[in-house]
Amino acid sequence: MQNPTLELQIQTLPDSPGVYQYYDAAGKILYVGKAKNLKKRVSSYFNKIHDTAKTNVLVKKIVTIKHIVVATETDALLLENNLIKTLMPRYNVLLRDDKSYPWICIKKEPFSRIFSTRRLIKDGSEYFGPYTSFKTVSTILDLIKELYPLRTCNYDLSKSNIESMKFKVCLEYHIGNCKGPCEGFEPIENYQKQVDAIREILKGNFKESLKDFRKVMNDFATAMHFEEAQKIKEKIQILENYQSRSTIINPKITNLDVFSIVSDESAAFVNFMQISHGSIIRSHTMEIKKKLDETDVELLALAIVELRERFQLVSKELIVPFDVDLGENIKITIPQLGDKKQILDLSVRNAKYFRIEQLKQLQIVDPDRHANRIMAQMQKDLRLPVEPRHIECFDNSNIQGTNPVAACVVFKDGKPSKKDYRHFNIKTVEGPDDFASMTEVVYRRYKRMLDENQPLPQLIIIDGGKGQLSSALKSLDELGLRGKIAIIGIAKRLEELFYPGDSIPLYLDKKSETLKVIQQLRNEAHRFGITHHRDKRSKSALNSSMESIPGIGEKTMLTLIQHFKSVKRLKLATEKEVSEVVGVSKAKKIADFYKTN
Repeated sequence: MQNPTLELQIQTLPDSPGVYQYYDAAGKILYVGKAKNLKKRVSSYFNKIHDTAKTNVLVKKIVTIKHIVVATETDALLLENNLIKTLMPRYNVLLRDDKSYPWICIKKEPFSRIFSTRRLIKDGSEYFGPYTSFKTVSTILDLIKELYPLRTCNYDLSKSNIESMKFKVCLEYHIGNCKGPCEGFEPIENYQKQVDAIREILKGNFKESLKDFRKVMNDFATAMHFEEAQKIKEKIQILENYQSRSTIINPKITNLDVFSIVSDESAAFVNFMQISHGSIIRSHTMEIKKKLDETDVELLALAIVELRERFQLVSKELIVPFDVDLGENIKITIPQLGDKKQILDLSVRNAKYFRIEQLKQLQIVDPDRHANRIMAQMQKDLRLPVEPRHIECFDNSNIQGTNPVAACVVFKDGKPSKKDYRHFNIKTVEGPDDFASMTEVVYRRYKRMLDENQPLPQLIIIDGGKGQLSSALKSLDELGLRGKIAIIGIAKRLEELFYPGDSIPLYLDKKSETLKVIQQLRNEAHRFGITHHRDKRSKSALNSSMESIPGIGEKTMLTLIQHFKSVKRLKLATEKEVSEVVGVSKAKKIADFYKTN
């Protein structure tokens, strides 16, 4: 019976937006969630049995419910995000990772220095970032160094210090990397103009810098200073080359953020891209471990709030794959075509590649966890009562009815178990009858497994459409296995999956891991069956062409045919050539036989 104290707590919850917190008997935080209506949302946890075991376990542990009422759902989203990071509840997805990201700083000082840092100091300096890759920061700083001669020293270049000649120019001045502001060789107005241009480049706006460089280049060329004009031209090429690598969309699209999500049974991967003046100036993908079967909408909303806070994003327009409620002040765009759809597709591709990389690493580091995830995904996609840990796939092979054979391949935990593969020579069927052949091999396979008390598979896959599936079902009915083993047929052309008693096929996502495992099974069965069929056909053709020579066995004849490539060449070979392959005694018998015949 439900705890009456808990029931009373639920009844007294308000119908307002807010954040709720679940605690266990020891007073330890279990879960933090947000709600448009606190009473309805919290009640939903206790008035039904949930689909996932984790949620049911969570509900059993709840003893105390606390809540915080807020003005709007957006406020609830922000508060939920902060509480999750502060309290770190066991059943919540944890969004923050422990990395510190690099920034590019324009120092607030006379003759501003520009450098990379991982520390933000609130002294009025400007910080651009954070960047998710130090390589990107190095590339940008190298670009700035190529374009503008800035100081690298940490002198206090106040007006009084320069006028009193407190500092002397260093090597950077002599090799042309600095114009010597420390001795007053460069006016502050000229230096700060360069800093303003760099600020625009860091924002992704290359237009002004290119315009200024072209004007200077033309002025040098008009004044017949061609060497200086060439140096400026090289800088323009460097800037254009960097811009062409970073610009992938319409340069008019500026100041917006793109978010996408790709998820599976256990985790979600959220990618974000920051767009400025048609360029991607930042991209990052984060992994979120699912705890309670959260929806993609819930996870994307959480991730957007977290990423906007972490990277200090202030753009008013977001591009997302589906509607997410983030308040009235943010414009949500769900593009269907054009440049914005192109950016969203690029973001999705990044999330997918990140997921694939993570899964490959997981497969190497923790193969059991990888197999568990695949099995859980297959059970869900194929609507099976249990995980298909043991799968068997059947395929028939014949050419115009000759040498009919069948193959059965076995996968365990999503991987081929080659020692369990089996070949079948069709015994009861005459001519090219694939349906009857399928009935025979399925019956023989599972009759033997039942007789020998071998463990049966959880899933049978038949390579073929409805007809092949029906033929296999006849054998399962005869053996009393109908309903005890799941069985599906896969049609080759469109990758349609057929279920018993359902004329409408199931179509899986072409990129889904479930379909890839099924295709691998089907291809392996086809390869294994064709190899056996080819061997049988070759042996049959060889036997028909080989003559029976007294004192010479089949093995010797096979050795000779493999060496001489045909019976005709063997007949034409000399006794000495034959003796080099099988010895003098056998060579004499073969030579005498062909002389006599």
